[in-house]
Amino acid sequence: MKPLVSILIPAYNAEAWIAETIESALQQTWENKEIIVVDDGSKDRTFDAARKFAVRGVRVIQQENQGAAAARNKAFWLSRGSYIQWLDADDLLSPEKISRQMAVAEAARDARLLLSCAWAGFMYRPNRAVFNPTPLWQDLTPAEWLIRKLGQNLHMQPATWLVSREITEAAGLWNTELKVDDDGEYFCRVLLQSRGVKFIPEATVYYRATGSGSVSYIGLSTAKMTSQLCSMKLHIAYLRSLEDSDRTRAASVQFLQNWLPFFHPMRPDLVKESMQMAEELGGALQMPVLSWKYSWIRTIFGWDAAKRAQVFLPRAKWSLLRFADKTMWRLEGRKGASGGPG
Repeated sequence: MKPLVSILIPAYNAEAWIAETIESALQQTWENKEIIVVDDGSKDRTFDAARKFAVRGVRVIQQENQGAAAARNKAFWLSRGSYIQWLDADDLLSPEKISRQMAVAEAARDARLLLSCAWAGFMYRPNRAVFNPTPLWQDLTPAEWLIRKLGQNLHMQPATWLVSREITEAAGLWNTELKVDDDGEYFCRVLLQSRGVKFIPEATVYYRATGSGSVSYIGLSTAKMTSQLCSMKLHIAYLRSLEDSDRTRAASVQFLQNWLPFFHPMRPDLVKESMQMAEELGGALQMPVLSWKYSWIRTIFGWDAAKRAQVFLPRAKWSLLRFADKTMWRLEGRKGASGGPG
């Protein structure tokens, strides 16, 4: 009997996309699988849309709204698989994603080997997705993976990972206290429990970019800013627990520098804390400098207005791009446009 793989899907107000996501899970060529959807108190018809797949063996659970992390913890508690495939409710797996990774896992016979793969972002048309390799798309030790993530401001989409149950149980539950970047913090702990990352380029994932509608979008939310710095402190602590050296401290300082503009000038307390952390790591942060596009706004209207423009103008541009892509998606026809994974 081949190992059972649990595909776990947390969902909240995902009525528009949940059927495509579940379909991509059902189409996995790895036959021994279970699919569990946890609807986290959606206000739309997500639960009804997902429940239609119950006749095809998909298990659909509904709970009061507690957040994505709590929904993931619930799904894992219900699962029985030897391997875990996390899948957000608007993302897609290519049909052979799990099979290709499981082929490597079975050959390695090492439950502490962590498996990753290639991913591409899209808005409405996955068949137009472009794969852009990063320095994380390699076989790496946990320490080297985190150094690259922090120092070069990189990340991997959650669905790229295939994680053994042994690693998952050792890593612990998702952190329900974090309002943002809970996936980044969680997979740090997963990395810590692994013996290394094996990258399988032939396996692919399609990530639906939703811009300001994403849970990871910070914007002007002070609560999310606080959560982000909390996650960052944990990232740095996890990396230094693996290796405390000049290069890990330098990567940590760069990590703090990369995120400083998200806190300045709205949260001077977080800016101060970030600077103190950098000093303790043997480095120093430079105050963010506005580009010419926004510096004139600061000169005339002040920092607060410039910050708001820096947040909302890219958001407006993103909305226009999404509108254009949605229009093309409708013109092409939904069936043809959803044929990307393959």
